[in-house]
Amino acid sequence: MSDNKIIKAIQDKGKTIEAEMSFFEHLEALRWHLIRAAISVVVFSLVAFFNYDFILNKIIMGPFNPDFWTYRMLCKLGDGFCVSKINATIINTEVAGQFMLQINSSLLIGIILSVPYILWELWRFIKPALLTKEKKAASGFVFYASLLFVLGILFGYYIIAPESISFLASYTVSDTIKNTFTIGSYLSMVATITLIIGIVFELPVLIYILASIGILTGTFMKRTRRYSVVILLIVGAIISPSPDFLTTMISTIPLFALYEVGIVVASMVEKRRAARHDEIMND
Repeated sequence: MSDNKIIKAIQDKGKTIEAEMSFFEHLEALRWHLIRAAISVVVFSLVAFFNYDFILNKIIMGPFNPDFWTYRMLCKLGDGFCVSKINATIINTEVAGQFMLQINSSLLIGIILSVPYILWELWRFIKPALLTKEKKAASGFVFYASLLFVLGILFGYYIIAPESISFLASYTVSDTIKNTFTIGSYLSMVATITLIIGIVFELPVLIYILASIGILTGTFMKRTRRYSVVILLIVGAIISPSPDFLTTMISTIPLFALYEVGIVVASMVEKRRAARHDEIMND
């Protein structure tokens, strides 16, 4: 009897050691995925740093220029939409302000450009743990997640950021108060808006993940659509500082579209889960 206990103890110890080794192997793999992702951020940040004239004048300061593409398109809609001047100035109030501007904005550009590669590294880390059917179902994860992020970045940069800047630059409570923004405040606003919209555009991917693990279904999303419309209108009003209804709707329409895409995605996952359940029951 004691011999059996000793053998069982040895077997249990072996399983424990094997589990610990597996855990540390996964931890080591994750470490290398993170290192490669960090290297990609550094490389893209250095590229941005050494091409900073273009980054600053054409990208960062673009929405502050009345000749920006968005303002030119608005002028074509009519004089009531035209933005011919940004009624504000940008200043630097810190000794190392402009140097830190170059460092921070280069790092920001590096992170944004690295997102597709970071998603690919994430997929490589998760993929071995998935079943064959799960791998096939999620095979387009990197492409669709990257595409949605890029679309969100472009929408935030070309639509929401210029709209926010033109509205806030012209908004005054008194003629004696002049709008003078610090460069750090300006960069923070543009970066925050752009990144938030890029993340919000990942909504269909989030819905797919929640639907895949059974937390969310297309049926539930259809049933609660009326409540979702109210929530999306509130979100659209928050990300769009302009008080008029038209600009709020411009910000909200893409959110509605993303929600509808999410319903389609969740419904497809729901049907696939039902078909898989039927196969198991028939077997």
